[in-house]
Amino acid sequence: MDPTEGLAFDYVTKRIGQSRIIHADCLEWLSRLSENTLHAIVTDPPYGVKEYDLDQLEKRANGNGGIWRIPPSFDGHARAPLPRFTALNRNERKRLSRFFLDWGKLAVHVLRPGAHIFIATNAFISQLLYTALVDSGLEFRGEVIRLVRTLRGGDRPKNAEKEFPHVTSMSRGCYEPWGIFRKPLLPNMKVSDCLREFETGGLRRYTEDLPFEDVIVSERTPRRERAIAEHPSIKPQSFLRRIVYVSLPLATGVVADPFMGSGATIAATEAIGLCGVGVERHQDYYDMARVAIPRLKRLEIPKVDLSVGAQKVLF
Repeated sequence: MDPTEGLAFDYVTKRIGQSRIIHADCLEWLSRLSENTLHAIVTDPPYGVKEYDLDQLEKRANGNGGIWRIPPSFDGHARAPLPRFTALNRNERKRLSRFFLDWGKLAVHVLRPGAHIFIATNAFISQLLYTALVDSGLEFRGEVIRLVRTLRGGDRPKNAEKEFPHVTSMSRGCYEPWGIFRKPLLPNMKVSDCLREFETGGLRRYTEDLPFEDVIVSERTPRRERAIAEHPSIKPQSFLRRIVYVSLPLATGVVADPFMGSGATIAATEAIGLCGVGVERHQDYYDMARVAIPRLKRLEIPKVDLSVGAQKVLF
């Protein structure tokens, strides 16, 4: 039985392994799902953020920048364009909050009680995002700190670099926060009850003696993965596979990525033998994911030593 078949409705769709991708707007798609459908959401959202508006993407492609800052080379390496979230004005920040409030309400409806959301963000908009999602009815359960030198920030004042050579306009980014949220359990329900009834409520441990920890030493997305899927915000398989793994406490159910992009989250889901559904509204990215997911899925990722004491654990 295909647990994703009833999630496709009348959209263009493709099954990949035991997962499925859907060409649709995520808000519309979520609004059509039945209550208590999804077991988890793992996503890096672009919708509702100004840098992914069509006009801003065109400016980025043409090298004009717009909200996308085209940074100088660093240590001889070209740096990818980075969105300037500090450039969002008050109205745009309100729009961002409203979008995630609406999105969160839909997520609360479609998630099973106790289901978790792992959502990528950054230091500039995390407060807006977290407040909106809590207002939507989700429980804030902490953060995953992805330790990675993003090369964001650390620059001297624009057009005054020589005048203020010893000043930086902001610190250089060395981490990426991922918010952890949970749909509330039913009244008087314990986590054990939720696990039995809905297969949700907690996070999957690496072993009986080793729980998931909220700081992950990561890497910038390797070139071989970017060569497969040239998406501006693709996350590495080494990180995504760990997040997807813990999102299903009983290793069963459906993980959704409503902002699929390149399909990296669905590839991670497939790589560790789980079931996912990805939704993407942009035709180019949907087509990219359709080709990239099988290739990303097959990549061999070096194991990370998570050993504690005498226990040897590789993931």
